[in-house]
Amino acid sequence: MNLKRLEVFLEFLCFGIIIGVIEDIVAIKAVTDAAITWRVFGIIVLIAVPFAFLGEVVVDRIDFVAILGKLFKNKELKK
Repeated sequence: MNLKRLEVFLEFLCFGIIIGVIEDIVAIKAVTDAAITWRVFGIIVLIAVPFAFLGEVVVDRIDFVAILGKLFKNKELKK
């Protein structure tokens, strides 16, 4: 993996962690009466990191446009 690609990967990973933490804090405040303490924040970060990593490694590497294009092209040919 070259340096530029690693840099982009880490940027998106950090962005995914930040968005995941914000999303989880909003969900906790909206659904529960729990106070957001440093312990809760730490748990949120521990939960957000693997999902951000999986999102970056697995989901962002799939070319959904090409897959959907092939899918719809095959459906049109069958008609």
